Amino acid sequence: MPADAAMSAWRMALWITVALTAVRLAAIFITPLELYPDEAQYWLWSRTLDFGYFSKPPMVAWAIWATTLGSDAEPFVRLSAPLFQAATALGVFVLARRLYGSEVALAACALYHLMPGVQLSSAVVATDAPLLAALTWALATYVYLPQTEGRRRWVAAGCAGGLLGLAFLSKYAAIYALIGVGLHLLVSREARRVWTPGAIAAAVGALAVVMAPNLIWNARHGFSTVQHTAANANWSAGDLFHPVAMLDFLGSQFGVFGPIPFAVLVFGAALLAWRRRLAGADLTLLCFALPPFLIVTFQALLSRANANWTAAGYVAGVILVTAWLLRWRARGWFIAALATQGLLAAAFLAFVISPDLAERAGMANGFKRAKGWSQMTEALTDRAMHDLRVSALAVDDRFMFNAAAYYGRDYFARPDAAPLRMWVRTAHPQNQAEAEAPLTAADGERILALSLEPDFTAEMKADFATVGDREFVNVWLDGERSRRAEIFVGEGFAPQPRDPVTGLPIRP
Repeated sequence: MPADAAMSAWRMALWITVALTAVRLAAIFITPLELYPDEAQYWLWSRTLDFGYFSKPPMVAWAIWATTLGSDAEPFVRLSAPLFQAATALGVFVLARRLYGSEVALAACALYHLMPGVQLSSAVVATDAPLLAALTWALATYVYLPQTEGRRRWVAAGCAGGLLGLAFLSKYAAIYALIGVGLHLLVSREARRVWTPGAIAAAVGALAVVMAPNLIWNARHGFSTVQHTAANANWSAGDLFHPVAMLDFLGSQFGVFGPIPFAVLVFGAALLAWRRRLAGADLTLLCFALPPFLIVTFQALLSRANANWTAAGYVAGVILVTAWLLRWRARGWFIAALATQGLLAAAFLAFVISPDLAERAGMANGFKRAKGWSQMTEALTDRAMHDLRVSALAVDDRFMFNAAAYYGRDYFARPDAAPLRMWVRTAHPQNQAEAEAPLTAADGERILALSLEPDFTAEMKADFATVGDREFVNVWLDGERSRRAEIFVGEGFAPQPRDPVTGLPIRP
């Protein structure tokens, strides 16, 4: 493509990115939706900067810390999400241009912007957005290596390693990129030729330097983050064959990656592998796109898998799909994919801005966990302010703990506020709230407790000598759904014995 056309494509990608990012920023400032409890947890982490946290690496907390320097309001907590996705989309353009040219690059940038999974990831603060931004630019640097020599190659390799380290600090799913590099080196003689000893040393050294603080943090905390990540796999000794769960997971990928793009990715990879007509660029991207999808599909067969666990393969996958559709002269299918996903993106933004519209469209269930937390927290803190003898507030649900920490932040900032505690149901902590803020006998004689889990309420009450002053709180989330909790005062906290095998409370 001529230089003028290439620059025009870049300007177009930049304008598309700026426009869509502006719309997404406007949406997160307009929406009445509250923080999802995981978002509230990340905000809570950001109040104390560290190199690691109970269940995730530190990048998401660092990002929230930076965006909330002036305000803790919900839009500022979420502010980094659309910005990370903007950086990813521009990285998609740069990566695709280096492999296929500016025409594919512009089309891939547009298709990435409209992926269903990207719409959600741009509206909530989570680990996927920084992961994708760092991985995309790491991969863009990786494919640039063959164009370099000598010290420039060492610098580029070091940049790729450092960016991969930032991806690891965002989410440990960055391991898929290392698997991709290994596969690419295995199948490509050209790739092996590029990685000279100096380049390898630069990449590994930069990766180690960036990751070292988090590795040290994990070592000092019993590798809690790594253990949590492994526990998510849920490879119990029981049934390890769940074909229905695997099919459900595969179905979810049509909704996350996009119905037409995911079908093209699966069909195209199988067809080209069978015909053995893979271009060098195709082979490179397949090495990075397939491992997340194949490994997580296998994980779904063994146990379970969330739809977003394949996020590390999104970028390589969307570029492959775009390149194939344009190469096969299937522009009609590409336009159909853009149009379909554009409509879905517009509908999602409309629902975010107006949850009432989502309710009328029958989509309210998808937004229920971002509603009602402030009212529930207010009921708890108002009761605490009228009972000056309360020595601590306790909840039995980690979602409620995180939401209460955020929406009760003004109350908990008062010098006379009772601290927030988490009732621990099992013998050992199962989450960060239970590990770092457990309810103990040292928290005083009079505990104001909120039980959001009706199945656990009796067990929670059994850990107190006396229980009284009960009231029920019911918060409507939409016209059909509500969140119900029981608030009571417990005195004489003395936890009952837990089963030594299961760790659960022993029922009388």
